[in-house]
Amino acid sequence: MLGLEKKDFNLLMVVVVLSLFAPLILNIFPKDSAFAFFNGGYPDLMQRFAIFGIFAIGFNILFGLTGYLSFGHAAFLGVGSYAAVWMFKLLGYNVLPGLILSVVVAGLLSVVIGYISLRRSGIYFSILTLAFAQMMYSIAYSDLFGRWLGITLTNGETGLQVYNDDPQILMGPNSSTVPHFFGLEMNSRLTLPVGPWEFVFPVGYYFTAIFLIIAFYLSVRIFRSPFGLMLRAVKSNNQRMTYTGLNPRPYTLAAFIISGMYAGLAGGLLASMDPLAGAERMYWTESGAVVIMTILGGVGTLIGPVLGAGTIKYMENIISKMNEKLLHEWFSFLPDSIEKGLVWFASWFTGEGWHMTQGVVFMLVIIFLPGGLVEGGQKLMNRFKGKSADDAATKQPAE
Repeated sequence: MLGLEKKDFNLLMVVVVLSLFAPLILNIFPKDSAFAFFNGGYPDLMQRFAIFGIFAIGFNILFGLTGYLSFGHAAFLGVGSYAAVWMFKLLGYNVLPGLILSVVVAGLLSVVIGYISLRRSGIYFSILTLAFAQMMYSIAYSDLFGRWLGITLTNGETGLQVYNDDPQILMGPNSSTVPHFFGLEMNSRLTLPVGPWEFVFPVGYYFTAIFLIIAFYLSVRIFRSPFGLMLRAVKSNNQRMTYTGLNPRPYTLAAFIISGMYAGLAGGLLASMDPLAGAERMYWTESGAVVIMTILGGVGTLIGPVLGAGTIKYMENIISKMNEKLLHEWFSFLPDSIEKGLVWFASWFTGEGWHMTQGVVFMLVIIFLPGGLVEGGQKLMNRFKGKSADDAATKQPAE
């Protein structure tokens, strides 16, 4: 069905179900319970799950299939955001033109960066992409091109945003003044109270979730296509492929461009949820984040990047909000000396120290689950099915 094998179609249905029912799945604790803090079903976080899932899926097409590790994908994310905001400024708040331009501009930029960077491989390729991304960050942060042209192109460190005196030539007297899709506003939501629970169904999230599902479907088709097999051959033995008379560069460049367009789409969606574009989206930490997401979920797997993106964004938004006051409330039933000791220890891994938690989780996954969270899920399934480790090792990793 849909041109997919049964296994791949079932995996697609898993993504569809998780996307559709995310507001329910992520709000498992009652609103006023002591554990409501751990609920992740609020609009901004769910939107980031979907957007960075798209970002990671695209990155996995390059890294997972070809083995080329890019440290510069944040450049495409940032360019996509800038392109979308410029469409808001020139045309209006309809998100469709902005998303189209985001994908096109990111694709064109990836042609240039990819053509130059793919002349090298291994660590040299990675350093080249990092250098390009940092160049783009510096250009955006200083608005270098804008100053040369005598206009405001990126608005420097303040960031690009929409002002009342912008042209917005497609805006009518009754047009919406927030990002929308032909009148369907991204910040609209439906709140459904059910007993002690409160479920929020945001329009913006479901809009991004549709793109996530489409992006995932396209990645499956790429993975299973002859083009995907060629990319796997590049990863397996690039030199041997060259000896057969095949030139791998067009295939790797195509993968790089597709990956960049995914990142541009993610950047455009970020701007569609919040019409602001800043240079910080091009910084090297954003490029590093998508690498961690992909490795954490499972490099070269289909659903792994989505799981990795969700895990990282959950930790970033939930664990980072834990403060000492909250920790004291949780440990208040213990004797004072033990309570203070636990709060002191936990404070190293929460709040501003949430990166410590991320580092520990990442380290444990690398050591015990080299295949990422997907490998962990496969091991659990094999255990429930009663399969031995030897039997499981003879099969390919789950995707």
